[in-house]
Amino acid sequence: MNLDPLAERLGSIEGVAVETSVRAAAFCTYRVGGSLAILARVDARSALDEVVAVIAESGAPTLAIGKGSNLLVADAGFEGVALMLGEEFAEIDIEATLVTVGAGASLPVVARATVAAGLTGFEWAVGVPGSIGGAVRMNAGGHGSDMAASLTEVQVADFATGLVENRTVDGLELGYRRSNIGSRQIVTQATLVLEAASDAEAGATELKEIVRWRRAHQPGGTNAGSVFTNPPGDSAGRLIDAAGLKELRVGSAMVSEKHANFIQADLDGSADDVMALMVEIVDRVRSAFGVHLHAETVLVGFADKLVDHVQSTSTSEGDLEDV
Repeated sequence: MNLDPLAERLGSIEGVAVETSVRAAAFCTYRVGGSLAILARVDARSALDEVVAVIAESGAPTLAIGKGSNLLVADAGFEGVALMLGEEFAEIDIEATLVTVGAGASLPVVARATVAAGLTGFEWAVGVPGSIGGAVRMNAGGHGSDMAASLTEVQVADFATGLVENRTVDGLELGYRRSNIGSRQIVTQATLVLEAASDAEAGATELKEIVRWRRAHQPGGTNAGSVFTNPPGDSAGRLIDAAGLKELRVGSAMVSEKHANFIQADLDGSADDVMALMVEIVDRVRSAFGVHLHAETVLVGFADKLVDHVQSTSTSEGDLEDV
């Protein structure tokens, strides 16, 4: 598919910045991955309708990129349009207990803003290094809560239909780390309903405790957080550790020695090595315990059989602080 005319057309829209042949490694926390054929950053809300219409007309594949904290793009790259939302999509508006936030806003920033406004219910998000849009798509959560607990409505741009529309939370089919938002859709805004805090200091204390817990129990560096969702009644990290897989290495990718449900990628490493390690983990845990782990990572550009292999189960559920 010749994407040059599409790149030129998108670049002509006011409020849109376009680059071509951009390395995905620069936009995901694994810091690995192949080339994105087109990267379009939508900086102005006024440009959104036209961008959606142009891409829908082209039929080009689309990929939403938030903070890149749950994304792995194959070394072969992505032949389509990767979309990022600019500053106008990161605004936070708080009125009483109603919080309207752009999908590009950082979860920790929103968590701190809501606590500063005297609200409670979103503290858990301070430890999740993703965007609001990505969190809605996967119903992100941790520390006993998730997006579904406070989300009431979202705005979704659909690159198949060319429409931008509002959807209530009931229509999102939210479950454990999942929603029905598809690969040709991108969340642009979310509305949360929180509660007024009875103790002004309690929220700030909880934020500090969550940050402390994360730093104590989870590794930093080039990873994308937890790789696998928790199977019913168990923890993916515990199973991987019990299978003796800490520090298991495939090429430039290694199971973290600090937390077994994290994969660390070497600088200038290979996304395909990360995928190969995911496959190895799935196979060894299934062989040892009869449990087929499910990768929650957004996997782009890989062979369908590989993606199916690491994402073939829908039975995972539960938090167990393994996020």
